[in-house]
Amino acid sequence: MTKIEKGRVTMTFTEPIRKYILSGLVAFVVIGLIVANVMASKQNDEFKINETLYSQAIQLQSTGDLAGSTDAIKKVLKKEPNSEMANYAAGLISAQNGDMKQAAIYMQKTLDINPHKVEDPAFMIQLGEIFVGAERFEDAKIVLLRCQESAWAPEDIPDYQEHVATLLAQIENSQLKEGTKNE
Repeated sequence: MTKIEKGRVTMTFTEPIRKYILSGLVAFVVIGLIVANVMASKQNDEFKINETLYSQAIQLQSTGDLAGSTDAIKKVLKKEPNSEMANYAAGLISAQNGDMKQAAIYMQKTLDINPHKVEDPAFMIQLGEIFVGAERFEDAKIVLLRCQESAWAPEDIPDYQEHVATLLAQIENSQLKEGTKNE
């Protein structure tokens, strides 16, 4: 019902109209909660499937079934191409399979997804090793010099800095050989 008082229009709602409005708001909230719950359930199921595939890939890798682990991690990456963990695992699995060029691509994508990985000593030495294996010497040099400048000495990698120095020397030797081939 509308009233006009002193040039202003005011609305007053009767009791049945208030009940309809309240019922409509309650129905809207309930429907929203149901839809959110259904969507969350589907997302949760998707996450469980991907987590299972990821775990399976890691398990197969640890038992030496590299073909099986490659298939499983590719399924995860197909569903979640921007997963940091899946790209990292794919990089390590590819390296273990000897496909260093593909491993370098996965490791680079891991770094693109999470640039803070440059602060992870284990990741950085693995990235350096993979770049050396993929003959991406300039990239490897940048990574390994970062490792050297950071003076990391993780407890779980006791000869970390020695390994960095060895890889840098390997790069120098490879570049010298390339230089003599081109002359």
